[in-house]
Parts: sequence; C-alpha cells; structure tokens
Amino acid sequence: MNRILKILFVALFVRPLVFIILGLNVRGRKYLPLSGPAIIAANHNSHLDTMVLFSLYPLSVVHKLRPVAAADYFLCNPLIAWFSLNVIGIIPIARTGKINKNGIFSACHEALDNGDIIILFPEGTRGEPEKTSKLKKGIYHIVKDREDTPIVPLLTHGLGRALPRGEALLVPFNCDVVVGNTLPPAASSDELLALLNDAYARLLKDCLTYTGPA
Repeated sequence: MNRILKILFVALFVRPLVFIILGLNVRGRKYLPLSGPAIIAANHNSHLDTMVLFSLYPLSVVHKLRPVAAADYFLCNPLIAWFSLNVIGIIPIARTGKINKNGIFSACHEALDNGDIIILFPEGTRGEPEKTSKLKKGIYHIVKDREDTPIVPLLTHGLGRALPRGEALLVPFNCDVVVGNTLPPAASSDELLALLNDAYARLLKDCLTYTGPA
C-alpha cells in the first residue's frame, strides 16, 4: 500500500510541481543509481531537494528512495509523521546525541540491506540559500564497513531561492541538478568529507544558474 501511495504522490504532485512550476536543468542523470544499496549524497538548501530527487527517477523505482530526515522535525505530530513515514518513506534519525552511532544509523543499514537507495544530506540540515554548510561525519559511519555501498554526489543550485528555509511560498526559479561519478573509497571520515567537498565544487561549475568564479 505504501508503495502505491508514494507512486501516486510523485506522479500527481511532485512531478507537476517540479516540471511545470520549476525550470530544471539536469546534468549527469546517467550516474543516478537505479538500484541499491546506494547513497545519494546531496547538498541541502530547501525542502524541495527531496521532491526534485524523486522527480528524476522512474515511477517503478521511487519506492526504493529513502530520504534520511530528522525525527524531531518530521515526527513532530501524528499527521506529519504518518505522511513522512508512509508516503515519503523517510528514515528518521534522532538528533539528540544520546544514542550511540550504531543505534543512530541502524535504520539506514536496514534500508541498505533491503536494497534501498538512501538520500542523505551530509550537511545535516538546510543551510543558507545556495551555500554549502559544513559537512558532518555521519555518512562515513554508515559506509565505513559497507564496501558494497557506492556514494553518488549530487548538487542542486537554485532551490534555496525557490523555497528558502522558513518560507512557505514557492517562487519559480530556474534550478540545476548535477549528478557526479561515484566517489572513490575513503580511509577516514576527513578523507570522505574532503572528497565530497571537492565533488560539490566541481559540480557547481556545471550549474547553468551559477554565476560565481569559474
């Protein structure tokens, strides 16, 4: 039942929103993983980020996409919790810091073991529009013992202006999504975050809406 709900949500709401209201430039779509276990490591400027990623996938695959999201935000009341868990299919993560790393990421490991594709925002929260915040080390703790799990970097640009943090009104903007090659293995969390930051910097230069230094 949840699979059908998610397909209907993406087909009837997400795709019209993304492809009709937003102008979307997509590059590197061929690098998107179509089966799991896999992790899409994306920057995070807007609640639109997840919706845009859903729109890039065939409807036959969207039920396998599992965004990692803050439990305190998306489980804050019964209605939002039901929608987040049963329609969007989030993996809720506690941000209290009182749970050990194995406990925090157990649901992520379960999803990957099930062949899902995790959508992870290494910044941990939405940052300022079109700026990448400091990356957190959680992604490394998920993959350090999982050689079967590729990490695919993905950068969006423009969504932070289309629906900034704290705003409820969507403003149509031309936006970019650029997908990169799978990251090479990293021996430490610092090395992995450096690889991700380098990937984001390269992908930013391929964004048509980016007007900063080359």
